[in-house]
Amino acid sequence: MSPYASASEFRPQSTPATVTVFASAESWIESDALRQCQQVAALDGMVHVAAMPDLHPGKGAPIGAAMSSTVLYPFLVGSDIGCGIAVFPIRLKRAVPERLAARFPDLDWPLDPERDADDPAWAVVEDDLPAGHLDGLGTVGRGNHFVELARIGTVFEPGHATRIGLDAGDLVLVVHSGSRGLGERILRAHTEIHGAGPAPDAAAYLTSHDEAVRWGSLNRRLLAARVAHALGAEPSEPLVDQCHNLVEIRDGRYLHRKGAAPGDGRDVLIAGTRGTPSYLVAAHAGPAANHSVAHGAGRKMSRADALRRGRAKHTVEELRRTPVGSVVVCGERQLLFEEAPSAYKRIERVVADLVDHELATPVATTVPLVTYKTPEVDAATRSDRRAGNRGRRRA
Repeated sequence: MSPYASASEFRPQSTPATVTVFASAESWIESDALRQCQQVAALDGMVHVAAMPDLHPGKGAPIGAAMSSTVLYPFLVGSDIGCGIAVFPIRLKRAVPERLAARFPDLDWPLDPERDADDPAWAVVEDDLPAGHLDGLGTVGRGNHFVELARIGTVFEPGHATRIGLDAGDLVLVVHSGSRGLGERILRAHTEIHGAGPAPDAAAYLTSHDEAVRWGSLNRRLLAARVAHALGAEPSEPLVDQCHNLVEIRDGRYLHRKGAAPGDGRDVLIAGTRGTPSYLVAAHAGPAANHSVAHGAGRKMSRADALRRGRAKHTVEELRRTPVGSVVVCGERQLLFEEAPSAYKRIERVVADLVDHELATPVATTVPLVTYKTPEVDAATRSDRRAGNRGRRRA
């Protein structure tokens, strides 16, 4: 099968829904991901599926797709409602990766309003917590989530970068995280009764969904504030903060995004890997792309394959120092291999596809200095802390 497919080649026979893949012949798109796009296109009420160049298979639905329908399907958004990427400016006197990596706080350790009442990061919480959700507050999560100290590298559009407030050499914090357990709770409440079926009460689902989106954005601010204080800097407001797991009402339809960022005149940070730059782009995607752009490099290996191949090719120490000279803070060896740069597609190819299809214009790159995944603490300490967290939840 060709890695590239036109909309007509993958148009289901039993539905008028269309599928468009915004990828070139040079971009590898897995057949399983294309098959999932076909399956989504066959759903009742589906109108159009736009697949981004970072498309890859997900659990029951493709990741890297924007799907427009007259019916709301919670499973197309998934459990991490509100997941997104934010970019915060940060001022530091010196940026020595090894020294700064040792100063990152433990972002597995959630903030507690009683125990951590004096933590200065709380200052970013101006209102009540959405849904009153405390579990995982101020933590980054697992999988592909991260907090990264980076430097602005190449600036392609100086005027646009200046309007955002960035210049070559500036330091930024890039935060990729979502709604933690809140989104999972919302999806589970639906699937336990309705499975992969549509929401019987779209308004009720959207009310809960919108709280998870707000919670995810607030959590990214908390994460940035915790890191800024730990590094001796003042927290700042985000220059960019776009969610890529959500549903919105647009043109009278439900626009589901799963691993696809809003592309209608927004500034979007498209994540590379911990060993490559990321790209800040000005997105200008139209209706053919469901007003969306890619959210990252996109996996090219399953976690199991990345773990097996990585162990045969790399040592742990090799993966803690990247090709761009940055440092990776990750206390879980398995996660180091699962999230190795080689497990992902080439970010340059993904961005080139967006440019070729006139969906986005690159503004600047961010080059990693320190990428935080999990704390560097011993297993006994981590076990004690998790036991403490479980005790607080039961209380």
